Amino acid sequence: MISSGYETECCQVYTISRRHLFDETLHKLGLEKHSLDDIQKMHWESLEREIVSWVKAFKECTTVYFSGERKFVEAVFADYPSISSSLFSNLTKGVMIQLLNFAEGIAISKRSAEKLFKTLDMYEALREVIPKMDNLFPADCVNELKHETSNVRTRLGVAAICIFCDLENSIKAETGRNPVPGGAVHPLTRYTMNYLRYACEYKDTLELVFREHSKIERADSTSRPERGEYEAGEGSGNASDDQSPFYLQLMRVMDLLDSNLETKAKLYKDVALSSIFMMNNGRYILQKIKGSAEINSCIGETWYRRRSSDLRQYHKNYQRETWGRLLQCLSHEGLSVNGKVAKPVLKERFKSFNALFDEIHKTQSTWVVSDEQMQSELRVSISAVVIPAYRSFLGRFSQVFDAGRQTEKYVKFQPEDIETYIEELFDGNPNSSIFKKKP
Repeated sequence: MISSGYETECCQVYTISRRHLFDETLHKLGLEKHSLDDIQKMHWESLEREIVSWVKAFKECTTVYFSGERKFVEAVFADYPSISSSLFSNLTKGVMIQLLNFAEGIAISKRSAEKLFKTLDMYEALREVIPKMDNLFPADCVNELKHETSNVRTRLGVAAICIFCDLENSIKAETGRNPVPGGAVHPLTRYTMNYLRYACEYKDTLELVFREHSKIERADSTSRPERGEYEAGEGSGNASDDQSPFYLQLMRVMDLLDSNLETKAKLYKDVALSSIFMMNNGRYILQKIKGSAEINSCIGETWYRRRSSDLRQYHKNYQRETWGRLLQCLSHEGLSVNGKVAKPVLKERFKSFNALFDEIHKTQSTWVVSDEQMQSELRVSISAVVIPAYRSFLGRFSQVFDAGRQTEKYVKFQPEDIETYIEELFDGNPNSSIFKKKP
């Protein structure tokens, strides 16, 4: 056809047929044509599926189909290299622009937390292909396509930064005044830590994005801490981590979460329950960090040890607030007058102990400690403090009472009973008075 003077018609037929084939291929890969308006109106569930298809289609095109198309067009137009180059350039440029337009639509779409990871998937796909584009496209279009691809990648990076930084706003916006029943792990803690754990699986990409866009001002940039405010994450073993904008943002989120939880702990009227709440949430945070090599490497051992120390302090606070009062009932001070045990005082001590232990059991059996190890540690530590003290007090003073009904009236528990009831604490199960249970 070309030799007969039908070059234009030949090129049109080739371009139309091959573009139709590319459209069919993209369709089979699950990618449909969407305008920017369509993308803005799509629900996230649908858009998420489209992004998965886009990433697959983009990688297939840039690693398989474009190189295959070049070989095909060069074979068909073997005697006309300039025509084959022009046809390949126009065809692949059209497909690339279609793919980049979709990515552009995602970059400018309404931002929400769940979009972060798919946005980063697209960013990674574009970043990986840019260095290979010189060998992929003809010289007459490669610079333009590289420029467009770089611009879209930059916009996706900006979108990812804004989405990640919006996590701050989510934490700040959680100002509910209703405490979580039983001092259990707050939903905000679960959401934030699961989000950060997943985000840290993209650690390398996020660090790259934050470094490339570190000069972008956020809306609340005036309140952003200076770089020296946080220590470097030790786990990464990288001396430049103290300069990582991503690390600073990660630590800012962790500090905001801590501050929010401390505020929520004050909603509890019972100081001991506040400590249980902070222990539950602190343990959950540490377990999430310990269970993820990625987030552990970001946070660092120093931070982890400091938070573990905080957890131990909350444990001590709880012990003091709850069991310190009970142990006062077992104090020997004031029981003896002129070398003899003051029986009325002793009776009051046993009555006070019985009533207070019953109150603690009734209240704290409704409290929640879902981490089995921490629940066991709490019970063991309580038993280690209370049971020896009670056994000693009982052994020394129980014989003061007359055997029979008087002893039964004031000595309501044996040490074994105390241990049994301690094992019922922190299960989240309402319990009636111990004395209603006892035969």
